[in-house]
Amino acid sequence: MNKRILPLCCFAAVFSLAACGGSTLPAEETPTAARRVSSSGYLCPQPEFPAELTSTELDLFVWTEYVPADMVECFEAVYGVETRLNLYSSNEELYDGIVGGGARYDLILPSDYMIPRLVQEDLLQELDHARLPVMKNFSPDYLDFEFDPGNRFTIPYLAGMDLIAVNMDRVETLPQSWADLWNPQYAGRIALLDDQRVVIGATLLALGYDVNTTDPAQLAEAKNKLEELIPAVKLFDSDSPKTALLAGAVDLAVVWTGEAFIAHQENPQIQVVFPSEGVILWQDNWAILKNAPHADAAYAWLNYVNQGNVFWAVLRDFPYSVPNAAALEFIRENQTKIKDINGGEITLASLYAAYMESPITNPPTNVLRTGRRIADLGAAARLYDDLWREVRNGH
Repeated sequence: MNKRILPLCCFAAVFSLAACGGSTLPAEETPTAARRVSSSGYLCPQPEFPAELTSTELDLFVWTEYVPADMVECFEAVYGVETRLNLYSSNEELYDGIVGGGARYDLILPSDYMIPRLVQEDLLQELDHARLPVMKNFSPDYLDFEFDPGNRFTIPYLAGMDLIAVNMDRVETLPQSWADLWNPQYAGRIALLDDQRVVIGATLLALGYDVNTTDPAQLAEAKNKLEELIPAVKLFDSDSPKTALLAGAVDLAVVWTGEAFIAHQENPQIQVVFPSEGVILWQDNWAILKNAPHADAAYAWLNYVNQGNVFWAVLRDFPYSVPNAAALEFIRENQTKIKDINGGEITLASLYAAYMESPITNPPTNVLRTGRRIADLGAAARLYDDLWREVRNGH
């Protein structure tokens, strides 16, 4: 995992440093300060909702490039809990890992469509909201979705879209739709996410079908259509799909929101296209597994990392759409200085401004209105599994 971790110069809103970039800690904090500073210099906030724990370990099963190292290190420092990150690159890999892997994880980060399946198979424990006072930090816009009414089993982490990113310096004709990926001029210049529901979903949208169709004839047509595209695909990548685009190895890529945002920051010529058939919308969510061996530490993690003065680091490192309203409020007018991805000095307030002004992280209303959400298909999911296996085995 190649985490994009950027050092924090100072964190005056939480603790008072002698100067930005200085190492002097307030006298009252000196005896324990060394245990509360992350490796990047992030001075770890105290928990707003302290917990008494018996567990000394916590196992997370999470997406690659998705959880800031500062967040993990500070949780470990504050609670003395060894926190291990185990990584996956798709919801199907997550499912296989918790069903057939034999591992004992505590917390997972499934996307919306995977949650009903996990609930139906009794793999998640129902959350005790009395133990989650941090729920007040979330915007109602990201709660109470159809995939988990009342947030009985999950709480939000990040949201976003699947869309097309294009290097404007290298592409003569800008694509406007999912269907344009089949344009012969892009052959050998495309990267796709290694994610079956995204790629099959985009193909179905290109054909004018529903992203969640279970019609065998439509799926057969999508299979034929996707097999036509495969020779034009240079690589599949769900670990860091922006990397090939930034390196110039490909000129177009189907990517997630945060990857597109970072790519654009590093190279402004990389722009996004909202396909005319509709982007694919998604939300990733924390859930505690039914037989989590360290459930007390899992609750402590959820309360701590969702504090506004902790969660903002996610926006710095992985700029997706943020359900955590407290984090956005924390940085909105905060003049604390940090380093941006290019090593330049910026303020938290400028981070907020960039987030709010970007159509990638704060998309236009019409993009959200016409976006499509991938849904749980129950037993019919095997149709997609079979289709993907047959297509990918040939590439």
